[in-house]
Amino acid sequence: VTLYGVFTNHYSANGPSRCLLLELLDISVSELLLHSSNQGCSMWMIQHCARDVLEALAFLHHKGYVHADLKPRNILWSAEEECFKLIDFGLSFKEGNQDVKYIQTDGYRAPEAELQNCLAQAGLQSETECTSAVDLWSLGIVLLEMFSGMKLKHTVQSQEWKTNSSAIIDRIFASEGVVNSAIPAYHLRDLIKSMLHCDQGKRASAEKALCSPFFSIPFAPHIEDLVMLPTPVLRLLNVLSDASLQCEEEYEDILEDIREECQKYGPVVSLLIPKENPGKGQVFVEYANAGDSKAAQKMLTGKIFDGKFVVATFYPLSAYKRGYLYQNLL
Repeated sequence: VTLYGVFTNHYSANGPSRCLLLELLDISVSELLLHSSNQGCSMWMIQHCARDVLEALAFLHHKGYVHADLKPRNILWSAEEECFKLIDFGLSFKEGNQDVKYIQTDGYRAPEAELQNCLAQAGLQSETECTSAVDLWSLGIVLLEMFSGMKLKHTVQSQEWKTNSSAIIDRIFASEGVVNSAIPAYHLRDLIKSMLHCDQGKRASAEKALCSPFFSIPFAPHIEDLVMLPTPVLRLLNVLSDASLQCEEEYEDILEDIREECQKYGPVVSLLIPKENPGKGQVFVEYANAGDSKAAQKMLTGKIFDGKFVVATFYPLSAYKRGYLYQNLL
C-alpha cells in the first residue's frame, strides 16, 4: 500500500494523534465473498488474488517481517494498479523479535499462533516462535474460502480439522456444488494443502508457492469479476448490431456518439470497437483513471442506447493494452 504522507490530527477527542495518508483502495475479498452467494469465486479471481498476495508476502518476508493478520478484510483491490493489496500492519513484527503478544484473527490463526495465544492467556511463554509461516496458513484458509464460497471459521476450529485437515480439503474440492474445472482445481487444492501443514517447518514459503503449476494456467474472468473489480477501462455490451458494424457510415456515427457520451464522465484516453472476433461489437473505453470509469459504469449501466439496454462492466487494463480481448466470458 502506498504511503503518501504523515500528519498530526490536533482535534482528536483523545488529544493529538499521528495519522497516515494512504492510497484509496476499492473492494475487499471479504465483500467479494459476500457477493459470491456461496458459489465461490472464479478461478481467474482466485489465481489473481493468490499471486498478488504471495508476491506481497514474498517481499515482506524477504525483508524479515511477518504480517500476522492476513484475512479477507485485509486484502483490497487497487483499481488503478489492477491488483490485490495487503493492508493493516498493526500486528506485524520483525521475525525473531515478536513484540506483539496476540496475533492473527480467529479462523485464520495458524496452530502455532493458537498455542502461543493460549499460553499467553495463561501467563506462560511458548517454546515455539511464530514465523512468516503463519501468513501462509492464513492465506491458505482465505483461498479455500474463495474456492468454496463458505466461511470456514468453525470448520478449522473443529476436532476433525485438527485430526485430518487434508481429508476436509479433499471433500470441499470434491463437492458437487463446485463447478470449476478438474485439473486447475487439483493444482489449487495442492497449493492450498502446501500452505496448511500443521507443522510450520513443512509449510510452503511464499516464494515456493509462487512456483505452483496453478499459476501457469491462463484463466478468463467471469462477467461478475468484471463488474466487481474496477479498472480504468470500461466495456460496453449490447450497444452495436452486426448491421451497424457492416455500414461504415453508421459505424462512424455510433463511434462518435459513444465517445461524446463517455466523455461526460472524464477524459477518454482511447476507444475501441472491434469489427471482428474476438471482442466483435463490444465497446472498450479507456479512461485516464479508475475513478472516471467507475462514474461512467454507474451512469451507463441500464442506459438505453439505440433502443437497447447497455450493459457496462470493467475490463483488465493489462489485457486491453496487450490487445487481448476475451471472446467468451462465463
